[in-house]
Amino acid sequence: MENSFVPERTLVMKYGGSSVGTPKAMKSAIQIIKDTKAERENLVVVTSAISGATNGLIKSAVDASNGNLTTAEKTAHELTTRHHELIDKLVEDPNTWLQLKMDINRLVSEFLNLCNAIKILGELSPRALDTVSSLGERLAIKILAAGVNSIGLKAKPVEATQLIITDDVYQSASPNMELTAKQCKKILYPLLNEGVIPIITGFIGATEDGILTTLGRGGSDFSASLIAVGLNAEDVWIWTDVTGVLSADPRTISDARTIPALTYSEVSEMAFYGAKVLHPKSVKPCVDHGIKMRICNTFQPKETGTILISNADAHDIGKIKAVTTANGFKLLTVSGTGMDAGMNISAKIFNGFVSAGLNVPMVIESSSEQSLCFPVESKSVGKVEKMLKEVLDREIQRKDVDSIIISDSVDILTVISSGLKSHPEVIAQVLTELVKNNFGIKALSYGASDVSLNIIVSSSDTVAALKAIHSLIKF
Repeated sequence: MENSFVPERTLVMKYGGSSVGTPKAMKSAIQIIKDTKAERENLVVVTSAISGATNGLIKSAVDASNGNLTTAEKTAHELTTRHHELIDKLVEDPNTWLQLKMDINRLVSEFLNLCNAIKILGELSPRALDTVSSLGERLAIKILAAGVNSIGLKAKPVEATQLIITDDVYQSASPNMELTAKQCKKILYPLLNEGVIPIITGFIGATEDGILTTLGRGGSDFSASLIAVGLNAEDVWIWTDVTGVLSADPRTISDARTIPALTYSEVSEMAFYGAKVLHPKSVKPCVDHGIKMRICNTFQPKETGTILISNADAHDIGKIKAVTTANGFKLLTVSGTGMDAGMNISAKIFNGFVSAGLNVPMVIESSSEQSLCFPVESKSVGKVEKMLKEVLDREIQRKDVDSIIISDSVDILTVISSGLKSHPEVIAQVLTELVKNNFGIKALSYGASDVSLNIIVSSSDTVAALKAIHSLIKF
């Protein structure tokens, strides 16, 4: 007979790598789980790999494909040492302690064997890279679950290959939500019914045939959202090492402060333009299913952090909430008297970007339609220039396109404020501040969602311009 238990008010909590990366951090995470479980009976936990693990694993695989196993051997040693230290500090039962260390050693040994196979083949396939890069999460769930069990709660490690069913686009797999929801209910409902806390790998899923995949950038946050949807959860809490979403990067702006509430559009724009917050794809499943999200600090758990709210519930409209930066661009400008002859030239440029697999964060057209400019990552400028000369060869010969100009290094400043188009005083305030400080503006544009203003400035002005705009934030 099928289990009829349906958990109510389910909470999914996700821990980032810094929240489980040291014994102190993981102890804090475990205490939060204990405190939360006392208030929310149906609790599910998703965890990233410990901080730094995934980067080390990826570099090991890449170096192995180039014939070098030294990085893999170094990474294996570091991972073994760090995970053994966690076990020593978190697990007292000798049988569990021994079994965990054996499990860690086995998984690390499998990683080394795979890197050796990659070296022999001299090739790193996307599928193999997914297998290697997933190891960190597979290690972390075992120790976090054991740590939770050691304080008297019931927890069980669960690999998300059993839960999140995806296509076979390795490195950036897309979930099949119908199958994922079915698996989440099938695997997790019985555990919740027994009072068990599932400790689940972030970042990974599997095809219908059971082949491991990864979800790409923002993968663990995305995992938490997908599992929350699959369980019809009420909330998702993202635990990290900062107290919510900040008004600017605290490494640059010392007085950056927590934004109490952000709409889904605002946080998506911030993420797209450089802020180290939730990736837009992590937000969308919760938006679509009315699941509340909160971003909070593992090391200051009593602080509320940032609550994400629906666009319809936006408040502080017409007030600046944050300013972000996306760095490392050059501005390419295509101009000519023939540029206004319909959409032909623009279409060729955009098709060229698509064919070359290139992305541009924004496109700005002059009011006369005789020039088009777009920021391009500095590392891709040569490729873009070559592409433009090829696709516009006919127009260049006919003098419809007069020039392709490449600027010095520029950065994109993005001002976040709901209702920008209906509150032009915000834009006036920002531009006045920049002009007052003699910062040259290379280009600017509204974001499509009416919550952001993008300003391109010389890289030499970025930090000072960022500080000037941040000084306008009042909350």
